[in-house]
Amino acid sequence: MAITKKSAEEAKASSKASKTTKKTTAKKAKKAPTYENLLIVESPAKAKTIKKYLGSKYEVLSSKGHIRDLPASRIGVDIENGFTPEYIVPRKDGKAAVIKELKAAAKDSKKVLLATDPDREGEAIAWHLAQVLGLDPESKVRVSFNEITKNAIKESVAQPRTVNMNIVNAQQSRRVLDRIVGYKLSPFLWKKVKTGLSAGRVQSVATKLVVDKEREIQAFVPVEYWLLDVAFAHGKKQWIANFFGNKDGKIAINDGETAEKIKAQLEKSTFTVSGIKRQEKAKAPKPPFTTSSLQQDASSRINMRPQKSMSVAQQLYEGVDIKGKGTVGLITYMRTDSLRISADAQAAASEYIKKTYGEEYYPKTPRVYKTKSNAQDAHEAIRPTDLTLPPEKIKDSLTTEQFKLYKLIWDRFTASQMSSAIYNTVSVDVSAVNSADKTEYILKASDSKLVFNGFTVLYNYTEDGEEAQKKLPELNEGDVLDFKEVVSQQKFTQPPSRYTEASLIKALEENGIGRPSTYAPTIATILGRRYTEKEGKALKPTALGFITTEIMEENFKNIVDVAFTADMEKNLDKVEEGETTFLNVMEDFYKDFSVELAEAEKKLDGVKIEVPNEESDVICELCGSRMVYKVSKFGRFLACPNYPTCKNTKSIVVEAEGSCPKCGGKMTVRRSKNGKVYYACEKGKDCGFMTWDLPTKETCPICGSTLFKKFGKLLCQKEGCTFEGKAAGKNE
Repeated sequence: MAITKKSAEEAKASSKASKTTKKTTAKKAKKAPTYENLLIVESPAKAKTIKKYLGSKYEVLSSKGHIRDLPASRIGVDIENGFTPEYIVPRKDGKAAVIKELKAAAKDSKKVLLATDPDREGEAIAWHLAQVLGLDPESKVRVSFNEITKNAIKESVAQPRTVNMNIVNAQQSRRVLDRIVGYKLSPFLWKKVKTGLSAGRVQSVATKLVVDKEREIQAFVPVEYWLLDVAFAHGKKQWIANFFGNKDGKIAINDGETAEKIKAQLEKSTFTVSGIKRQEKAKAPKPPFTTSSLQQDASSRINMRPQKSMSVAQQLYEGVDIKGKGTVGLITYMRTDSLRISADAQAAASEYIKKTYGEEYYPKTPRVYKTKSNAQDAHEAIRPTDLTLPPEKIKDSLTTEQFKLYKLIWDRFTASQMSSAIYNTVSVDVSAVNSADKTEYILKASDSKLVFNGFTVLYNYTEDGEEAQKKLPELNEGDVLDFKEVVSQQKFTQPPSRYTEASLIKALEENGIGRPSTYAPTIATILGRRYTEKEGKALKPTALGFITTEIMEENFKNIVDVAFTADMEKNLDKVEEGETTFLNVMEDFYKDFSVELAEAEKKLDGVKIEVPNEESDVICELCGSRMVYKVSKFGRFLACPNYPTCKNTKSIVVEAEGSCPKCGGKMTVRRSKNGKVYYACEKGKDCGFMTWDLPTKETCPICGSTLFKKFGKLLCQKEGCTFEGKAAGKNE
């Protein structure tokens, strides 16, 4: 068949079209998704753990925390138009690049799921992600899980839900409230007190709690009282009974004269056991940890500060590389005020406890702990995800801090599901009858003996007011006792103790101030802003803390009122539950706050409040004045109070362990201009020795110099010595 010119052109066009189709198909093939689903989490570490469980059909990427926030340079809230927040993508932290990556991945995926943390902040981040990625928050794009385990992840992914806008609005309410308070009050404090100050809705109340405690201590007047202890012989040993009173009740001894009178009468008395009460007492375990109780116990038991304990807990939650198992999420979500435990966790605890300790160590019915009425019961208490991974078994895979905190959580949870400890207790009344005037006094003694250790095999604790065991002898009613002596002790009532970080967290929780995610950052803020300082473990208000609190009390009563702040938390809970709206909460708050702000501005117009300098014991060698403490962005330092006449300043020298390997001087803690800690000889430039390595108490077995710790090793830094050894535990 002949090919005409037309048919040739058609053939050529057909061929070209065919080639174009092939190119287009090839191009489309290149753009086709390499995975079916995209799961977005907050943390890169969490992404790594989850990816292992979901396999090749899922790409797991991280938003690296928040992707949008209110602007840093302005208030970012349109108060006149329904308190509308203005959200922007921060220029810092590379958020634009993160969003670009997430958009590209979302475009190439059939399904996108938002798996941010299971709390208010996580729900809000999921909503922001939906906005940025063009997802419909009312479609099923949201998944959440309380623990990062294979079953929990797969179950959650199989049952996505919509973004809960009530929870988002509750978080938005908190954020906008805090922004308004901060941006309206902080400039007010700058004008009236000192540039650079900040005010916050929760931090101001926390500071006031510390200030109020200090006021109690300052106002405290000690009261004298006396104790009388009577010693009795029993064979070669002695035991003690304490003076109580008489048959009419307790007698308080408030002066030495009364104490001597009663002591003289007791010394001429006959002592008889007048009553014995024996009973069996059960001591129940404490519930598993919430965020608050974890921070408290981590502080008191393993000396780990709240911010540090939450940071380490985050690592345990997101996943740790365990030898032979890969990356494993070791604990459930660590921001919670719930005491609820899942049925699966209870069953696992029952099996483990019975197998490891015996049937008698598990109670007849599983323990259920009641969550407080104001708690958010969205997820469980903090617990290990797998009881077959006890701390000692995986110790080699954990850092020292991870091991300590994991053991604390593991022990507390397991103990919370165990049987009570059983004690045999005995209470003894002793009648003391004076031989001359027949005056009768009552003495008391008590003792307890552990007969079944129960949960204390894992996690023991002492309640306030519990006394140490006195090891009473075997006594019977009617026994006449062998009197030895009466010992009198003068005592004085003690002022209330200052808050520690742990006890302040407890107070914040008990008063309904803040929520699990706010405790640690609140304390970090009031310390960082120098409203409080640490004296040992105690929190003490600074002069700045006192002055700021006084200004707030006089002008912004609601902001520093504990009950008002607690009520605001309840209102945020109501937003989450759908009982009120974001706008209602904002309008109710702002109508009073704006009036207070205007009145304070008018009242203190032209007034500048001076913060008194805190004197030190250091004398200025240039003019002889007592130097005062000042604060810069690099921390505290000493300055002459006669500035600008005398411009002398000094660093505050903090001693470190050990001595200088170069000259034998004391080692001191220093801080660079970038804020990094290093260690240097006290003689400074005269010696010249400095190091970034931590000086220790250990000494070199070769030359006797101080050893320094670096990456889990102990090194000698004396010139010419090459000793190197292994430090105890893992490098922290």
